[in-house]
Amino acid sequence: MKWQRKDSGNFEDRRGMSGGGKALIGGGVIGIVVLLLQMFGGETGQTIGNIIQQTQGTETPTEGTKTRELSAEEKELGDFSEACFVYNNETWAKIFQENNMDFEEPGMVLFDDGVSTACGSATSASGPFYCPGDKKIYMDLRFFEELKTRFGAQGGDFAIAYVIAHEMGHHLQTILGTSGKVRQLQQGKSEKEANKLSVCLELQADFYAGVWAHYNKNLLEEGDIEEALSAAHAVGDDAIQSKMQGHVQPDSFTHGTSEQRMYWFKKGYNSGDIKQGDTFSALLD
Repeated sequence: MKWQRKDSGNFEDRRGMSGGGKALIGGGVIGIVVLLLQMFGGETGQTIGNIIQQTQGTETPTEGTKTRELSAEEKELGDFSEACFVYNNETWAKIFQENNMDFEEPGMVLFDDGVSTACGSATSASGPFYCPGDKKIYMDLRFFEELKTRFGAQGGDFAIAYVIAHEMGHHLQTILGTSGKVRQLQQGKSEKEANKLSVCLELQADFYAGVWAHYNKNLLEEGDIEEALSAAHAVGDDAIQSKMQGHVQPDSFTHGTSEQRMYWFKKGYNSGDIKQGDTFSALLD
């Protein structure tokens, strides 16, 4: 991806600072890998709270103490993440203005190991997530190496761009009221029906990520879209369940299949039309 350094007053890089939280049994950046069935995009208020409860240790994270210096590569990845964050804000501010809507910028935080949020204290095992309580995107960039080595994604910088755009999609759903409506609809529903609504929410975030890519084609390099699609495929519920438990359970899907995730990203990318992102009508009829 072609990019240049951009600064945002809403971007925080807390890497290299103490984050607290005990390491999870199983170790690694992802921790308990079965949590992949729930993470990367499970950012409705209720869901992310449940994930954090499962992933946090008994210690309370305390941030702000510098524990190590970042490497040159880490610094560059941080600069790239901040640039992608700014590109997202610029794009969505323009789209909202064109549609006579008010856009509110979220925040974004990079962290190592553990972080305190308005949704609770999380470890890296939570995966990238959006917290509606403080309207911030949280991400441990080491997630992407895990995604590549353990779950077969291609890697590359546009995989990071795709995930940031996906999390931005959840912010859009928060400020547009979509997430709140989904939480209301999930009340009193069976687990199967509630999961279907979660899938619709996640696929819509993938669609929004595709719309963002459509508006930023001038930044794309050869292979970038393939990197995004590879990441989307790797985090499909069916792909993760098949790899981790040897079989799939469709009724437990909360994010959508690999095919669905790629389809909705491509639909957003090809159309660039936010009005075509009604995953709820498409999947629940």
